[in-house]
Amino acid sequence: MDGDRTPVTVIGLGRMGSALAGAFLAAGHPVTVWNRSPEKAGPLVERGAVRAATPAEAVAASPLVVVCVLDYAAVHHLLAPAGAALAGRTVVNLTNGTPMQAGEAAGLVAGHGAEYLDGGIMAVPPLIGTPRSLILYSGSPEAFARHRTTLEVLGTATHLGSDPGLAPLHDLALLTGMYGMFSGLLHATALVRAAGVGARDFAPMLSSWIKTMADAALPRIAEYADTGEHGGPAGSPLAMQAAAFANFLDTGEELGVRPDLILPLMRLVERRVADGHGDEDIHGVLDLLTTDPKENSAP
Repeated sequence: MDGDRTPVTVIGLGRMGSALAGAFLAAGHPVTVWNRSPEKAGPLVERGAVRAATPAEAVAASPLVVVCVLDYAAVHHLLAPAGAALAGRTVVNLTNGTPMQAGEAAGLVAGHGAEYLDGGIMAVPPLIGTPRSLILYSGSPEAFARHRTTLEVLGTATHLGSDPGLAPLHDLALLTGMYGMFSGLLHATALVRAAGVGARDFAPMLSSWIKTMADAALPRIAEYADTGEHGGPAGSPLAMQAAAFANFLDTGEELGVRPDLILPLMRLVERRVADGHGDEDIHGVLDLLTTDPKENSAP
């Protein structure tokens, strides 16, 4: 476990990076900052942060280096020239990216003698430093244990394992679930609005229904994903669900609501039924979502 006031460097001062640096300052940590546009460091410098002239200077200033920039290409561009300054330090990369990119960044950092943690921020900037902020980490267990107290300043810190790709995997999977939910919420709200029903009156009913369905469906989906077992008779056979999609489309057409958000799922459901799986539940659609990665990379 690290000391109470470990010096921290934050590279990247967009809205999220500034929030991260601000949380460390509020907790009393010495903070060094760097950003491509130096003026963004101004408010943090006024609060006591030190502005580094270069990324290498910023890296050299602290044993814990937090990077939060646009993408992993920027991470490589900033850290590669730091070279020897990285040796002996822990780099925590909170840039959004893919598991493969996390592995490549870990290799870059390790090649310069530093330990690496990748991270997924499951919060918006105003929540950083509050109990409602969750940040996922993966990579060096030793580095996480050493710096956990400092990382907890940003929010609840959860370490998922030594594979650096685990944090971005979970981050993107959780975000995917969120955006899938948004698709349904938006389409449902469009329907009631088009029919002249108050969306604010409808929203509590929709929220309660979504939570009930998620709590009921997720355990069966997870069981099927892990074991291939359906977990008993389908509560709502897929063939019956496929038939209902016609009503979704017809109602949307009657009310002038586009079907863009529900058509992809409808096509998968219809395909699964056509393949002879009409008696199973919705989780069988999982089998249509997995492809050979080699197919995706073909020219």
